[in-house]
Amino acid sequence: MAEAIGHRLFTIMRHDPVMGRNRRVHSSNPAAYPVSGFKPVNWDHPWSRRLLADGLPWIGHDAADIVWAYPDHQKIAALGLASAMNLPVRWNGRTLGTLNLLHGAAHFTEADSQTGAIFAALAVPALLAINGE
Repeated sequence: MAEAIGHRLFTIMRHDPVMGRNRRVHSSNPAAYPVSGFKPVNWDHPWSRRLLADGLPWIGHDAADIVWAYPDHQKIAALGLASAMNLPVRWNGRTLGTLNLLHGAAHFTEADSQTGAIFAALAVPALLAINGE
């Protein structure tokens, strides 16, 4: 993904609808975003509905988009990151998790989300294994 799309931070979150949270299972920066950290799901937020319920990618182009989408936006800004692309990992109509790429402002495009969908599909077996399926 680094070569095909580019990122300065790359994480993978496993979605746990029963517990109502997303747990980090991979991080390219474990000092800032350690594996096993988790974020509660806010089902009232359009980001959660888009990614986790509807299974659609989301691109945040600038710092204002990051503030809108992420409760930890100050931490993200402190790392010099100002754009994001979140890709749902889906299997049999449900979201298993998300691939999350962050970079400088205006880095990601719609074409990147199409390329990213291929990588999201490749993540299905790993997330199924984590889920014990």
